[in-house]
Amino acid sequence: MTIKVYDVEGNEKGTESLSDDVFNIKPNKSVIYYSLRAELANERQGTASTKGRVEVRGSGAKPWRQKGTGRARAGSRQSPIWVGGGTVFGPKPRSYRVRLPKKFKRLSVKSLLSLKMNEHLLKVVENFTIESGKTKDFLLFLSKLVEDNKRIRVLIVDKEPNPLNKQAGRNIPWLKYYDADLMNTRDMFYATQLILTESAVKLLNEKYS
Repeated sequence: MTIKVYDVEGNEKGTESLSDDVFNIKPNKSVIYYSLRAELANERQGTASTKGRVEVRGSGAKPWRQKGTGRARAGSRQSPIWVGGGTVFGPKPRSYRVRLPKKFKRLSVKSLLSLKMNEHLLKVVENFTIESGKTKDFLLFLSKLVEDNKRIRVLIVDKEPNPLNKQAGRNIPWLKYYDADLMNTRDMFYATQLILTESAVKLLNEKYS
């Protein structure tokens, strides 16, 4: 299959061939779901911690005698039912990491590329460089490619991210610009517009076919 290629002025300059094995498969929504869940889980620090009754600082003496006071029985000031006592079943530091098979991740990327293609949210642009390294020039470039209602989460994928492009785009809150080798489920899933450079398309065709 083929797709239109746009130049830096937003005009059509030709076409680029896309591999059907990468951009035209039936999206596997289950794989996308589990990959997304795994990526979000892997970002969790897992440092939340609470103290149990044996860890709370306090006296080990019995607060009052067992009988004769008219009050309920109490054996420890660290009891969870007391103010300042321990926490019952509270969180402890742990790893939330989820490991997925390599084929699983690859299928997720291909499914999302095909999904964005089917939803007409994928564009291919010629290899470009913002020579000035200025944000206003990058915004001018994007205004010719991305519609106003899609400037929510724009993802630009390049084969080898240019330092000038990175510098120009880092202050645009709704833009992400990175390496094609770092394709991940989360950024692609939430992207309202996916833009690939010609060199990135060639790399994806070779890598995921």
